[in-house]
Amino acid sequence: MSGWWIPLLVVAGVLAGMSGSIGGLASLFSYPALLLAGLAPTAANVTNAVALVATTVGAAGGSRPELAGQGRYIWKLCVVSTLGGSAGAALLLTTPPGVFEKVVPALIGGASIALLLGPRLRRAGGDAHRAGVGTQLLVFLISVYSGYFGAAAGVLMLAVLLAISQQTLARTNAAKNLICGASNGVAALIFALIGPVHWVAAVSLAAGSLAGGWLGPWVVRRLPAGPLRVGIALAGLALAGKLAFDAFQA
Repeated sequence: MSGWWIPLLVVAGVLAGMSGSIGGLASLFSYPALLLAGLAPTAANVTNAVALVATTVGAAGGSRPELAGQGRYIWKLCVVSTLGGSAGAALLLTTPPGVFEKVVPALIGGASIALLLGPRLRRAGGDAHRAGVGTQLLVFLISVYSGYFGAAAGVLMLAVLLAISQQTLARTNAAKNLICGASNGVAALIFALIGPVHWVAAVSLAAGSLAGGWLGPWVVRRLPAGPLRVGIALAGLALAGKLAFDAFQA
């Protein structure tokens, strides 16, 4: 990778950090940028995971008002997410590429539809937080996927959290950022120790994603919740269609 790609990765990092902290679509920008910079798919995947840890850091810093009072709920699901992320990272490093590629579009598409139906699903809810066994299982499975590949894992997680919570989109999104960050963080640690991380690319992408992650909550705080939720859902459906086309073209 030549030095010319470093500014591209910084810009891609800003866009990834913002889109990740707003709607869970960070890899929509960061992963293709790493491929364009010349990294092989597996190296791009693990480098992407390491770099996007900075998105979580930035999002946590920018979401302090929304995170207030959610500590116990978030901590509980972060533990589950960490276990899932560890399993997903192990799968990536020990299984052939493409194991999930035909299933992932359906998962993302389903989550995007759930986001569109969000108000109806939430009307069936009760308590402000209902992180029961079923929710924990869903969080674990999403986190396995997050550790394995992670494209739009945040959309999946946001759909689940909105369905079980009566909180605002901004507060739910802030919780999502930390819960997804836990699975990505443990996967990134594993990749940093034994994976083919390209460190120049990772640092360049992380520099941008730190700034983008901090800006994302500021944007969520100021945009109307309804149109933002629909926008995230439509972007998720578009990504699901693109991934499905790529998977069944192979």
